[in-house]
Amino acid sequence: MNAAPGPKPIYLLAGGPGARRSDGDPLMTKVLASCGVPRPSIAYVGAASGDNQQFFLMISDYMRECGAGQVTLAPLAGRRVKIEKTRAIVESADMILVSGGDVEAGMEILEERQILPLLRERYESGKSFLGISAGSIMLARQWVLWEDPDDDATASAFPCMGLAAILCDTHGEDEGWEELRTLLRLTEEGTFGYGIPSGAGLCVHADGALEALGAPVHCFAKRSDRVVHDTDLPPL
Repeated sequence: MNAAPGPKPIYLLAGGPGARRSDGDPLMTKVLASCGVPRPSIAYVGAASGDNQQFFLMISDYMRECGAGQVTLAPLAGRRVKIEKTRAIVESADMILVSGGDVEAGMEILEERQILPLLRERYESGKSFLGISAGSIMLARQWVLWEDPDDDATASAFPCMGLAAILCDTHGEDEGWEELRTLLRLTEEGTFGYGIPSGAGLCVHADGALEALGAPVHCFAKRSDRVVHDTDLPPL
């Protein structure tokens, strides 16, 4: 008897259409190929953008250019959502994409629609998962919010999906990963966080192994009540 498939690696990207090149996007092409089927079908979870239609069309075109098959919106925002239809889309797709936007708003919608248990079950049963930008953060353990954006003393952490058992940020290289550093200050000693620069990615294996994709991924650690820049992950 064949053993049941276990969780697959989760791909966290800081890119999307902005990563397009004249010769295509080899990173996204590689991620889609990891599904192991030609032209994999994609369930697009766009909660972080409120299921913005223009953003969905842009991302779905981009993914088809990189080797995806049918890309279907799994609607979660708005009052007319038929959640059983959404669940069927998620269950039948070869890969689940959690797209970008606002992390806090996206997590609120996922919780309101009570879709998180299904997403975890799909991950545990071997479904492929991909995050883009804010979607990458949502797939990780936690993110940070501020009561007063100008006062770090008002910062607090809130839970995300936790399918990728890490802390991460995307596109923060120009600000020195300020938000990720703030999040790490709220964690316990020895916690690591990973900054995924624009155009790069991070592959998180079920056993905790990490692979940088496309460019080095910045690594930070909470040590002695400070956040320090640790050894970056080089791309393989």
